[in-house]
Parts: sequence; structure tokens; C-alpha cells
Amino acid sequence: YFQKTKIRLTSCQSYKCSKNYMHVIEAGSSQTVTALVGEDVILPCLLEPAADVVSKSLEWGRLDLEPRFVHVWHEGQNLLVNQNPAYRGRTSLSTEKLKHGDLSLSLSALKHSDNGQYRCYFPSQGKTSTVELLVGSVSSPVIAEININSSIVVLQCESKGWYPEPDLLWLDAEGKILSAGPTETVRGPDDLYTVSSRVTIKVTGDCLTHEIIISRPECFAPTSISAARISIILITALVFICAAIFGLWKWRQNRIEGTRKRKQEYEALQQNTQTVLNKTDEVMNEMMYKKKEVEKHKVEIRKQLEREREREINQLEQQEES
Repeated sequence: YFQKTKIRLTSCQSYKCSKNYMHVIEAGSSQTVTALVGEDVILPCLLEPAADVVSKSLEWGRLDLEPRFVHVWHEGQNLLVNQNPAYRGRTSLSTEKLKHGDLSLSLSALKHSDNGQYRCYFPSQGKTSTVELLVGSVSSPVIAEININSSIVVLQCESKGWYPEPDLLWLDAEGKILSAGPTETVRGPDDLYTVSSRVTIKVTGDCLTHEIIISRPECFAPTSISAARISIILITALVFICAAIFGLWKWRQNRIEGTRKRKQEYEALQQNTQTVLNKTDEVMNEMMYKKKEVEKHKVEIRKQLEREREREINQLEQQEES
């Protein structure tokens, strides 16, 4: 009896990714950039026609923050006096790219708080573009056996640290959706989601295969680097889950073997007890037989003594008469 776990992480929509997050847009347009927590991204902004803007001024900001300044460039140097403290040490502009009209902002070590709309503002031309940044996080699912017997297996899947809120599905080996209990979703103080669900499976053969799909909502589609990272996470999770399932299977086999041995010991004890009882009965029967023989012998001795006594009495009477 061996269990094999399949895990698949999917998106709810199709998408395309640019190389190394290098999304390029013209000033005056808008775009959405998606990434995972801890990664680095480039928020794109490109002047058309291209021009050297190293000696000019530009501003990256978020209008929903106070102060709104994410990064300010002024006449050939960074001007970060009024920079929002949440972005300190995490933003940069490339002087080489500024020479070619590329105003793209590099943002490192992404956090969930970085979610929002960013404005690229080039005041000398009065041009503005916006970039919507969506920062998500994923996690590998953990499967545990809640109860197991010869025909029924109850499994629980739990996954922590998701953003945005994911969906959780159970599939059988043929890819069909299994009827499972309601998915429990909890949003923690860090705004990350924890999802869990239970499913009851009837074991009909020697191999039990189950598949879990945890999918992101339509608003979050990972880039190519995110997909590679997710693949590593999934491979690692698959190894650990297979090891856990094998450990549970081994534990169940040991428990069955222990039960079988205890049953054999109990049957042997019963057999020994019955043997002792049978021998006890034999000894008791033999003792009863000997007791009867003793009683019979005592009766015979008694009768013999009576006869001897009568004979002596007769002899005495005869002597007296003579």
C-alpha cells in the first residue's frame, strides 16, 4: 500500500511574460507588473522619442502615501531627502539608461505593502505614466492524514502565506474534482491568507493518488522568474510530502504488524490456558477415581474387621459353653 502525491500550482488565466521583468512602456501609458515577495522588479517608464534626461528632473511617487515620493532625480543626482521611509535603500535609477530616455525605476526586496499604483512624472515635458504593482506570495501545501483504516482515508491540506486569496481544489488521478469539505480561509494580521480543506477518499485499490490545485485569482499572474521559483518550491514540497506520506504508510504498516503479533500472542495464551485447564480436569478426575477406590477399600476393611470380630465372639461363646 503506497501513496503518491501530485501537486500542481496553476493560474486562473493565460498570460505572457517579458524577460527579467523588463516591461517597457511609453510615458503617458499605464501597465500592470506582478511579482512575488522578496523579488526585485523594474517599474517601466520610457520617453518617446528617446532623449538624454540625466540633467533633468523626474519623480516616481505614490499618491496614496505621505510623503508620496518613492524616488526623485534632480539635475544629475538622486534627491532622497523627502523619500518615503518605506522605500529607503530599495530604489535606484540607471544613469546609463537615463541617457537614452529610460526612466524605469528599480525596486528591490518587494513587500506586500509595495502593492499600489506608481506614477512616473517628467515635469519638463509634462508627461506622466502609471504602473500598477501587484505583489503576491505563494506557499507549498502540506498534507496530513487525519484518520485512516483499511478502506477510508481522510486527508487535510493546508497552505499558509498566500496573497492574494487563493482557491483550493482536490482532484483524483483522472483529473476530476473530488467532493471535499468547505475550504476554510483565514486572513492573518500580515494580510496573508491561510487555506485548508479536508477530503474523504475510499481506497479501492493498492495505490491512492490525489492531486491538489491551489490557484491564484485572475488578478495575479506570475512572471517567468516567478514560475521558475514556484517550480522549485513545488519540487521541494513534493519531496517532503512524499516522505511524509511514506512515513504515515510505514507507521500504519507497523501498527498493523503490531496488532497481528498481539493477536497471535493472545491466541497462544488462550491455547496454553485451555491446555492447563484440560490437564487440571484430568488430575481432578484421577483424584476422584482414587478417592472412590480408597472409600471402597475402607468399606472392605470395615467388613473384614466385622467378620473377624464376629468370629472371635463365637469362639469365646464356645469356650464358655465347654
